[in-house]
Amino acid sequence: MNAEQFQGKWSQFKGEVKRQWGKLTDDDMTEAEGNYDKFLGRVQERYGDKKEDVMKWTNEWFDKQNTAQSGPQR
Repeated sequence: MNAEQFQGKWSQFKGEVKRQWGKLTDDDMTEAEGNYDKFLGRVQERYGDKKEDVMKWTNEWFDKQNTAQSGPQR
C-alpha cells in the first residue's frame, strides 16, 4: 500500500478505523484526512501502539479490500 492508495480509500477506511480504534476523535480523523503518516501518529498518540502493529493492521485491511475488489481467482 502506498500513500496514493491510502488517500484513495480514506472514506471507506475511516469507518473501519473508528471501529478498531474508538478513542480516535472526529478531530483526529479530520487531522489525518488521508495522510498515512498523520494517521499512524494519531493512533500511536491515543493508544501507544507500536508503529509496526498499526502498519500491519492497515496493510491487512487494504489487502482484504483489494482481494474483495478483484473477486475470486480462477
